[in-house]
Amino acid sequence: MIGAFASLVRFQHTVFALPFALAGAVMARQHWPSLATLWWILVAMVGARSLAMALNRVIDAPIDAANPRTAARDLPRGRLTQSQVAVFCAISLVVLLIAVSQLPRVTWYLWPIPVAGFVIYPYTKRFTWLCHLVLGLVIGLAPVGAWIAVTGHIGAAPVFLWLAVATWMCGFDVIYALMDIDFDREYGIQSVPARFGPGLALWVTRVMHVLAVACLVAAGLLASSGVIYFLGVAVCAMVLVVENVLVDPNDRARIQAAFGTLNGILALVFIAFVIADVAVG
Repeated sequence: MIGAFASLVRFQHTVFALPFALAGAVMARQHWPSLATLWWILVAMVGARSLAMALNRVIDAPIDAANPRTAARDLPRGRLTQSQVAVFCAISLVVLLIAVSQLPRVTWYLWPIPVAGFVIYPYTKRFTWLCHLVLGLVIGLAPVGAWIAVTGHIGAAPVFLWLAVATWMCGFDVIYALMDIDFDREYGIQSVPARFGPGLALWVTRVMHVLAVACLVAAGLLASSGVIYFLGVAVCAMVLVVENVLVDPNDRARIQAAFGTLNGILALVFIAFVIADVAVG
C-alpha cells in the first residue's frame, strides 16, 4: 500500500520544484532562514506536492486508463481506489494547512490559490493546448510561497522566479507530451505537440527555456545576488541547451532523459549555486 501511494505521487519528481522553493527562501534575505521556517516550508511543499499529484491522478483516471502508456498506473490497475486517494488528498491538505499555520499569517490567506490551481490544471488539457503553461504557473508558485514565508510579503524578484519556473516547466512538459502525441490526437487531449506537431512543439520549448534563463537573470539582479548565482544560471542555461539538443520526438528514451534526468540536474545545480552564493556573500 505504501509503495502504491509513493508511486501515485511520484516523489522523485519533487526534485523539480523543491529546490526552487528553497532558493526562494534563501534568496529572500540573501541568508539562511531559521531552521523552523525551512522545516515548515518543507512540510508545506510535501503536503502541496502530494495533494497536487493525487488530485491529478484522480481527475485524469479515465484518461490514464485509456492511454496504453499510463494504463498500468495505480488507479487504473485497481491497486488504489478512488476513495483511498480521496482520503490521501484530505490528509495532504491537512499537512499543508498545518504547515502554513506555522508560517506568517499572510500564507494562511494565500494557500487557496495553489490548491485551486491543483484542481484546475488537470481539466485544462481537455480544452486548451496552453495546459503546459498553466502547469508551470501553478508549480512556479513554490518559490513565491517560500519567499513570502520568509519575508511576509512579495516583491519583484520572486515574481521573476515564478515566471522562470513557469516557463522552464512549460518547456519540458511540452517535451513530455511528445510521448503521447498519437493518443492525445485520437482521444481529444489538448497539447502543443498534438496541436502543432513535434517540430513546432520543440521550438516552443526552446523559446520557453530562453525566457526561463532571462527570468532567472532578472530575479538575481532584483534580489542583489552575487557572481556565483549568475554562474549557476549560466550552468543551468548550458543544461537546457543539452536538453534541447538531446530530445528526439522519435526516441522515447531520449525524451525521458531530457524530461527527467536533465531537469532534475538543472534544479539541483540551481539550488547548489544559490546556496554557495549566499554562503560566500
